[in-house]
Amino acid sequence: MKKIITHLILTILLIGALTFPYFVFATPNPLKSMNTVAQNGGYSETISETTFASSLGRIIQAFLGFLGIIFIILTIWAGYNWMTASGNEEKVSKAKTTLTRAIIGLIIILSANAIWAFIFHNAF
Repeated sequence: MKKIITHLILTILLIGALTFPYFVFATPNPLKSMNTVAQNGGYSETISETTFASSLGRIIQAFLGFLGIIFIILTIWAGYNWMTASGNEEKVSKAKTTLTRAIIGLIIILSANAIWAFIFHNAF
């Protein structure tokens, strides 16, 4: 019985915590309020002109993000192979090689991102 009451109280607290933001930000028209806040902060509602450099920057950032996802997949794959090697040295060495190459790839990705950010922010 005590366990059921504990679960019930935790459930009520969780529901309360998840619905609290709904009541805090309750406005009849949230977009109008956000535009008012933006105007008071000095931002305009007009869309700025998109340049070739900013478009290229977005494409490169998306590509580097995709490469980061590939790094995570390779790391998980290498870890899985290493854990399921069952003492097979060939599988362990193959997993170590995959992990090493994934880390080298991550270093290259981060370096490319840093170089791109340096060039983009200083040149334009």
